Amino acid sequence: MDPRSWFSSLTGYFVYILSVATLGPLLFGFHLSELNAPEDVIRCKKKSITAAVAGPTLPQCIEMTPTEWGVVGSLYTLGGLIGALSAGPLATKLGRLRAMQISTIFFVVGPVFEALSPNIAVMAFGRLLSGVAAGASVVIVPLYISEIAPPAEKGFFGAFTQIGCNVGILITQLLGYFLSHDSYWRLILAIGGVIGAVQGAGLLLSVESPKYIAEQGNVSLAKKTLRKIRGEHADIEDEMRDWGMSDSSHVNEEEQTLLSPNASADAGPKQSGKEGNLSIMQVFRHSDYQKAAIAVIMVMLAQQFSGINSIVMYGVSLLAGLLESNSALLNLAVSALNIIVTASCAPLADKLGRKVCLLSSLAIMGSSSLLLAIGIIKAIPILSAVAVLLFVSGFAVGLGPVPFILASELVGPDAVDATQSIALGANWIATFVVAQFFPLASAKLHGKVYFIFAALSAFFFAFVSWYVPETKGKKNADEVWGRERRVD
Repeated sequence: MDPRSWFSSLTGYFVYILSVATLGPLLFGFHLSELNAPEDVIRCKKKSITAAVAGPTLPQCIEMTPTEWGVVGSLYTLGGLIGALSAGPLATKLGRLRAMQISTIFFVVGPVFEALSPNIAVMAFGRLLSGVAAGASVVIVPLYISEIAPPAEKGFFGAFTQIGCNVGILITQLLGYFLSHDSYWRLILAIGGVIGAVQGAGLLLSVESPKYIAEQGNVSLAKKTLRKIRGEHADIEDEMRDWGMSDSSHVNEEEQTLLSPNASADAGPKQSGKEGNLSIMQVFRHSDYQKAAIAVIMVMLAQQFSGINSIVMYGVSLLAGLLESNSALLNLAVSALNIIVTASCAPLADKLGRKVCLLSSLAIMGSSSLLLAIGIIKAIPILSAVAVLLFVSGFAVGLGPVPFILASELVGPDAVDATQSIALGANWIATFVVAQFFPLASAKLHGKVYFIFAALSAFFFAFVSWYVPETKGKKNADEVWGRERRVD
């Protein structure tokens, strides 16, 4: 389908709630890379001759050993793990909108501690809080987007999670390029809190996912909400039927409410909707969903163990020896390219399929890892720069956006929230491993560390080829896995 034909059918309100929700993943990327460019200034490795201070009690910088710096970085991933595992149950109990609103509180408070930190402990605590918000956000927002997006374009709009993350990374790289001196690094950290406050305000005018509302039993409100998102003249009956409920079958719901004296007190549908949602452990024990849980875990591990965060989190210091002052500029180029390629390739998930995009991504990244290893070992700056750009482009083709889409397509509605938490929990554990151990591995192996990433890409290519099913064009998880729908 020509994108121009369905872009014109999007309402302004849909674009608004999509943009506000995407600020969550943007802040995930922002906090993930906020310490990259100003690292030397924060750690007192590069002091300004002005010796300026941020205030009467705040030091210009905070001296940290490599181990202490690693703790500050990894506490963000620990917070992310906590947020990811908590977000699924929270989104099930309170709804997607309320869960996003709660996460914005952490997005505001965390940066306050970071920006005003007088010592390592306070900064680490702020990073932990920011991580909780980021972990929750990348669980909830993909669910929310998949439930408000037009059904035929879920793959395209699902890529907005990764696009938002990439925009956040680019913002920090830009801020770091201009503000990595004196105490201005504190301003970089504070801006994250401002963006969090903007999202919190924007969510006040957003609506709950209509699919979630319908699952709680309030079909009339779900219909009204979906009409607000799609437009007054949009045909929403097919979409509601795909949820397992027909628009026309519930047309007399208000009339039934008036006729039934106990209707307002009847919470049966809502209770059954909530009781039907599975917990994380139930998903692992469920015969229909065990394979899906393994698939989403492995795809999320592939995303991180491809080595992308070695560039996002440590790119400036990694390439400084080869490119000297140009390493920061290369990171800016990498961040910008990531956004351009992710946005350009967003329609591919719907056109070519999720699996094709994943396999293409792994092939490109594995090849680029080999080139980057050779470029670093042989000290060939041009080869290293080209390899990094290819590496990031390969990530944007599939491993960036697709994993966030898969969790909601491989399982039924009763397991979506828990499966998304499982997926992002695995993602954060892998992020922690890379954040904690890549600096050590890089110090010992130098460029050879990218041979490891190349081997891992080859392994995950084989796994995805063999195990992960295609979800493009499939209406439900039973069709994805080739199961007969049970009638009981």
